[in-house]
Amino acid sequence: MGASLARAVQWTSVAGSGSGKLELSPMNEKLLNDIIQFIESFGGKHPEESKYVFKEALSWNTTLTASAFGSGYDIGASQIKSQDKDPNGVPLLELDEGTLKVRTLDQAANVIKMSKEKCTNEVRLCLEANRDPLVKILGAAYATVDTEDSTLIRMVEKNKSESSEESSLLLRFLLIMQQFDMRLLNSCMQEISKQVRLSPSTVNADVALLQSFAGESPNTPLKNIKFTSPHVFSNECRALPWRQVHGDICYVIIDPHDGEKFCVTASTYGCFVNGGFNEDTLEVLDFEKRGEVYKDLVTLLRSKSNRFAENISKKVITLQFYVRIITCFIFQEFSSHHGTPRETDKDTIITSELSMENEKEDESATEKQLKNQKDKTLKPSLKWKSLEDSRKNEKEESKKKKKKSTTSPPAGRRASYYGRKTPQDEDDFSESSDDSEEEEEVQDRRQDAGSDLPSEYWQIQKLVKYLKGGNQTATIIALCSMRDFNLAQETCQLAIRDVGGLEVLINLLDTDENKCKIGSLKILKEISRNVQIRRAIADLGGLQTMVKILQSQNKDLKCLAAETIANVAKFRRARRTVRQHGGIKKLVALLECPANSCDAGKDVEVARSGALALWSCSKSTKNKHAIRRAGAIPMLAKLLKSQHEEMLIPVVGTLQECASEPSYRLAIRTEGMIEDLVTNLKSSNSELQMHCAAAIFKCAEDKATRDLVRQYGGLDPLVALLPQSDNKELLAAATGAIWKCAISPQNVERFQELKAIEQLVGLLNDQPEDVLVNVVGALGECAQEPANRLIIRKAGGIPSLVHLLTGTNQALLVNVTKAVGACATEPENMSIIDKLDGVRLLWSLLKNQN
Repeated sequence: MGASLARAVQWTSVAGSGSGKLELSPMNEKLLNDIIQFIESFGGKHPEESKYVFKEALSWNTTLTASAFGSGYDIGASQIKSQDKDPNGVPLLELDEGTLKVRTLDQAANVIKMSKEKCTNEVRLCLEANRDPLVKILGAAYATVDTEDSTLIRMVEKNKSESSEESSLLLRFLLIMQQFDMRLLNSCMQEISKQVRLSPSTVNADVALLQSFAGESPNTPLKNIKFTSPHVFSNECRALPWRQVHGDICYVIIDPHDGEKFCVTASTYGCFVNGGFNEDTLEVLDFEKRGEVYKDLVTLLRSKSNRFAENISKKVITLQFYVRIITCFIFQEFSSHHGTPRETDKDTIITSELSMENEKEDESATEKQLKNQKDKTLKPSLKWKSLEDSRKNEKEESKKKKKKSTTSPPAGRRASYYGRKTPQDEDDFSESSDDSEEEEEVQDRRQDAGSDLPSEYWQIQKLVKYLKGGNQTATIIALCSMRDFNLAQETCQLAIRDVGGLEVLINLLDTDENKCKIGSLKILKEISRNVQIRRAIADLGGLQTMVKILQSQNKDLKCLAAETIANVAKFRRARRTVRQHGGIKKLVALLECPANSCDAGKDVEVARSGALALWSCSKSTKNKHAIRRAGAIPMLAKLLKSQHEEMLIPVVGTLQECASEPSYRLAIRTEGMIEDLVTNLKSSNSELQMHCAAAIFKCAEDKATRDLVRQYGGLDPLVALLPQSDNKELLAAATGAIWKCAISPQNVERFQELKAIEQLVGLLNDQPEDVLVNVVGALGECAQEPANRLIIRKAGGIPSLVHLLTGTNQALLVNVTKAVGACATEPENMSIIDKLDGVRLLWSLLKNQN
């Protein structure tokens, strides 16, 4: 902790003596302003933590006078004390002869408020007098602990002098201070980034060029130069992500001719010698800066090695740099466009290099150097070829993995589940032939571990580390802190995944502590709206655990598990997993609402969650059959009479998904659900109206259902939905229901009375194809009556129908030809169709393969 102060604050030259001052620099001004904003807002966001009493008071010589203090303070002749005191009776603020002592952040906020326009100077004086404020605020034991280590939590647990409540307050305070420290550091790094001099590509190019000229020969600039790590992240950095936050790009070991080896940190703001790295023991690198910061590697080497400075100044070395750049560039371009370069091409390039050298420099030394280069430049062709082959192999392996994933079970803990086939419903383990895949395969996007990542990304990753290493109390606090972030933001969702947080959250579901399970499920429910996250949850076996939780006695747990399943089961494999592990029966059991329950509100919430999950699962044909066999239809019929719209939407959604099956359409009719669907058509909720209309659309394939819709007064609300042209989904569902209901002549008579035909004609233009298919289908059915053919012509529908014959949508063309054919039985209509070249368009459709 305190990384921002140690890393970014700028002191005057006497800072090492302990009596230095803060420089008047833009960086320090930004640092001070960020601290002021944090302290001012701390009390409003964290009222309890703002009362935390420092281990030792922050003390400095203030510019405040007695006139600045008001109520809440006892003002004496030479002393001012706050009326608020700590448990030992010590005032939380004291002013004695110009020396101010503050013991809480709440009092620090008061000082800033009283300082007014001088608040920046007051914070400056405080920092200058308290060079390491965290030691005084937290105590040396806590201030020196790395916040990334779980030992921080263990130290809180081992502190016997504090009560459990005080330990919890201290831990919360530490977490908040850690998050602020990260935000402060990121803010400073953004200020530094405005003057960025180095990038990963620049550093890599410099190292590559220096490596090409390194060697044991005394004429070379240096003996050797290499990276400490062979691993390269996606943003071309080699430094670990948590060091990239500090601006580090990579670490380089340099072996000069005239000195010992040393290790260099290449950062976005320059290069400097660090504490060193032992190659033999592979000890952790000492990141501490040892000396001045230079603008690049070459400048640093000039300063550290006289031999390098001499050789790099020679024209031959300078020229070789440019020749090498041109040669590498030509080979890269040639390789990327034409594959591996031919030896003759490379010989030509090397020959031109030699001729250039002979013109410019001494032949003897230069030709020898360039012959060595030639040998080196001939080698990469094999490497390029092997890389190309490896890429091809990787592509083939990835294709095989994709094919395997649809047939073979996942590895790890999920293998045991797939190994147990129950005798019941052997076909549950086979795939539906017409199971729709709602989501396309999306590219797995990992967050670049380098620049431009918001501070929330790193803060969440640190909270995940607390989840891994903490006890029950620390785990719950970390879960609550994680929920404070905007988990709907993709960066926060992927941050949890990238650091292994999904595995931790799923493992928490196997614990015996309900609070941990609830906290984990609340987070999983939010982040599982992300396509990549829900696929990862399925891969990690999370669905199996959630299915088990559906049998819990805790209703909150059942609700959260069902809602998370509803989010995850948006793709085929997840829906199959739920069915294979008995999830359908358990979800159907959630629909049961006891009549005389003392906790009716919670039972309704449980039933709603179960309906949501069944809605997602019902997109699979086999799941539809499993839902019916589990006895869901009577329960859905009972819930359809509910007065709660949030309950009705998933119930009707499930019914309209399942209504594509004849057995469900029969059950919906016989269970008396048509009347309830018609009733809910009159609701003010457009989403509920849309699902009810879509359910009627599918159910009205049967004549008996069409008659029931008319008998229950369902035609009128369907026609009333036609003016809703802005809501295309609702319009498509309403026009679809009107189309199917219009198959019955008695319904057409009612539509004629409601002037629905004129409204349908008005929808023939500027509508999406799914709406047009239904509108034209309805007009085709209505046009079976002679009177309606006249209405269509007078409303101007004939030209619009003929124009639609030029389309390519097969379903639309089928309905248009039927409607035009029905209208053409009237001579006046036929005359209009002929004038608009409709006959030729109809004739051309005879060539259609449909």
